[in-house]
Amino acid sequence: MNDSIALAYSPCPNDTYIFAALTNGLLPDAPRVNVVLLDIDELNDAAAEARYPLTKVSYGAIPYLMRDYRLLRSGGALGRGCGPLVVARPDRVHSWASLDDPLVAIPGERTTAFLLLQLALGRRPRTRIMRFDAIVGAVSRGEVDAGLIIHESRFTYQNAGLHALLDLGAWWEETTGRAIPLGAILARRDLGHERALQIDAAVRASLAFARNDEAAIMPYVREHAFEMDEAVMRAHIGLYVNEYSIDVGAEGVLAVEELFARGRGAGILPDDANAAFIA
Repeated sequence: MNDSIALAYSPCPNDTYIFAALTNGLLPDAPRVNVVLLDIDELNDAAAEARYPLTKVSYGAIPYLMRDYRLLRSGGALGRGCGPLVVARPDRVHSWASLDDPLVAIPGERTTAFLLLQLALGRRPRTRIMRFDAIVGAVSRGEVDAGLIIHESRFTYQNAGLHALLDLGAWWEETTGRAIPLGAILARRDLGHERALQIDAAVRASLAFARNDEAAIMPYVREHAFEMDEAVMRAHIGLYVNEYSIDVGAEGVLAVEELFARGRGAGILPDDANAAFIA
């Protein structure tokens, strides 16, 4: 395993926390990686071109990527109480029901957040795509009626004077009883099955290293976080890095299958959308 592999993930604290040890060569005998940090919508777009051998993507994008990639079991983002929110200015919008034909800022067409929004509404709203970290500002300035927020914005939107109109994670959990599938790690098929299994184990080892020696990896997390407040970073990691990040597990697989089944049923996802994890 001498050749380095391109690995793409977001600069958000949950990703940098999980991958810090692997990225910085702290794991003996692990594959060497060259890291590319991108916004989640950029990651989804790059995966559509099979640009990177290893990449983080949204579950909403995965049904379109399985020809070129395999789903790893480790390193992903699923959980409870961690879903996307729709936010607005309270002086402009009192509730979602008060909006007739809202313009909603979204972090990407194939993000899980947008898939959940369409499932919850039963329709597709008018949208404007922008980087996830620009959405709160756009809503605050009145450039859009509402914003679909993810990542750190979930912890900071109230600082901009906004309030939540919809909690899509709560809707999902109440509707399905399942955990919320947000993002996963993919290995390109040309890496081969055994190589993908080695990488899956290395991602798991990287997270175990972070858990055991946070002092060694937190400087890397802080370096790349959009929101530098320590409490926000810790809350972000605590919410999105959990047992599903170690291994998606049977419950996680059922959650992903539920998401894809509902997406297929609503005509949002293709008929062959499925969740096939590496084994």
